[in-house]
Amino acid sequence: MKPWTRACMWVVFGTFGLLAQVPGVAGKDTPAPDVSTAISIPLNVEVVKDVQFCTGGGHPLLLDMYLPRNSSGQSMPAVLWIHGGGWHMGGKGNSRVAAELAARGFVGASAEYRLSGEAPFPAAIEDTKCAVRYLRANAQKYGIDPDRIGVAGSSAGAHLALLIGTAPASAGLEGTGGWDGIPSRVQAVLSWFGPADFSAGPKAFERGKGPSIISFLGGTPKQKPANYRNASPVTWVAKGDPPLLMFHGDEDTTVPHDQSGRMESAYRKAGLDVELVTVKYAGHGFRQAGDQPISPSFPEILEKSLAFFREKLGSQPSAPAAKR
Repeated sequence: MKPWTRACMWVVFGTFGLLAQVPGVAGKDTPAPDVSTAISIPLNVEVVKDVQFCTGGGHPLLLDMYLPRNSSGQSMPAVLWIHGGGWHMGGKGNSRVAAELAARGFVGASAEYRLSGEAPFPAAIEDTKCAVRYLRANAQKYGIDPDRIGVAGSSAGAHLALLIGTAPASAGLEGTGGWDGIPSRVQAVLSWFGPADFSAGPKAFERGKGPSIISFLGGTPKQKPANYRNASPVTWVAKGDPPLLMFHGDEDTTVPHDQSGRMESAYRKAGLDVELVTVKYAGHGFRQAGDQPISPSFPEILEKSLAFFREKLGSQPSAPAAKR
């Protein structure tokens, strides 16, 4: 089994208040374990933890950097990973995705953001856009090519990744956390089961309840109509948006598959580069939803995700690295 696959089989995906299960890790009725304290870092990766990248709500915001060791000296593409958790839980933790990307020639980063219990929309998108600006502003320091930055996430984190990819500076979502004047644009976006269109209403999510949506957006659609519109990535899709790859389970009742379908339609209408991979027999977090194994398999999803960033950002594959 490849290191990327082996490590990421243990990723704990943040969901809307649930710990998603990963096929091959836990049974259908058992939450995946939190193994953030047991992460195994590839030997060719250096981790720099708790780097202040911006401020939000009057306090520092931190990220972890995952840097390839013994790089060739040439500038490298970077990918920002954004955690899920319904915008109200989770953290940057020990990102196995960022670590495995770094093992293969990317600069990886995993950033925290203000959760909805502290500050509702647009705080989270302001913070994550600021993280992109930080990477671009500090490109020389980390060996990053500022014109090859991608963003990825799962669930709520995927929503923020989609919004980073589509919302222009004129949307008013940049915030004032730092690095003013530096663009937050990205060159590739990866979404694993992320929300894209809140016009469907809160009851379209979380098995017809939607409490995380209401908390994140600060109220109901009647109370906060502008937030429901402005927080929807489909609102901002336009020519020039970056390539997009999405994976979504066809049995997802937390974030319905239709959400990625709406995003795909908006991208196709604008003539943009998009692919939606429907994961059969999968619920939220790629959980197996029945007796059939999910298809494509979780290892295949991970490999295709990595290949996407290689293609769009230009990183060259490297030999598998040992773990320490």
